[in-house]
Amino acid sequence: MSVSGDFFQFTGGELISVAHAIPAPLTVADSWLVSDGSVREINRHFQRFMNSTTGIEEDYLLQFFDRVITMTPTTGDWFPRIEFREQLPPGGQLFFRLRQSPVRTLHCTLWSLDELDPRQTPRVKGPDLSVCQKLRRQANLHGADEAVILSEDGYIADGALSAIVWWREGKLLAPDDSVAWLPSITREIVFELANQAGFETGTEKAKPEDLANCEIWSLSSLQGIRGVTSWQNIPVGKHNMLNSFRKRLLMLAADASDDNPLIA
Repeated sequence: MSVSGDFFQFTGGELISVAHAIPAPLTVADSWLVSDGSVREINRHFQRFMNSTTGIEEDYLLQFFDRVITMTPTTGDWFPRIEFREQLPPGGQLFFRLRQSPVRTLHCTLWSLDELDPRQTPRVKGPDLSVCQKLRRQANLHGADEAVILSEDGYIADGALSAIVWWREGKLLAPDDSVAWLPSITREIVFELANQAGFETGTEKAKPEDLANCEIWSLSSLQGIRGVTSWQNIPVGKHNMLNSFRKRLLMLAADASDDNPLIA
């Protein structure tokens, strides 16, 4: 298996191995962590993917999801990705990339992007993936793990490949709809967990410096919840809520074939 994983095209109801580059760009993509056959809310990933694709019959997508689950190993840690490439002929637009999971960490550091948001389609996962990967590499060059994308006015929008949330006075908060953020499944789940535990949640328009002394998290399907330990010259708060919510999130993992009402 290469670093980018084994690549398959869904055609004729089967996943066929592909050994060459595909000229058409990504239109939609989605990915999730699978650990020894268990995954968090895979149905939500499938639903988000389905909602963003066009011109494909639902039954055909459900067949695709079923094959993806069947082909994903039930031992080891994996980070599979499904893809839709609209420019290709019908019947050959769906792809599956089986990748081993990258290294996961409990904490991360942030760097604010020092240029305007370069994403073209920030509300859909897929078209801007390569751009966001470049932004993360820029953060790495500045000694940080993740880049934070800001609006033109300097307000927090998104992490390059994660969602940024924070705690203020016992309330879990995230960027509001005045900025462009990718609908995050992990953000959605974590907010639900907070509500179930009796915590208030909400959104607000905030600049990085407004989060001084707040507990800050970076969320993603791969990493789950990572506590932010530094953000340039912004003082970061202690991780008082991190461990309990990380445990709650881990408890949601279920067998992939059992957690998918879309193909039940």
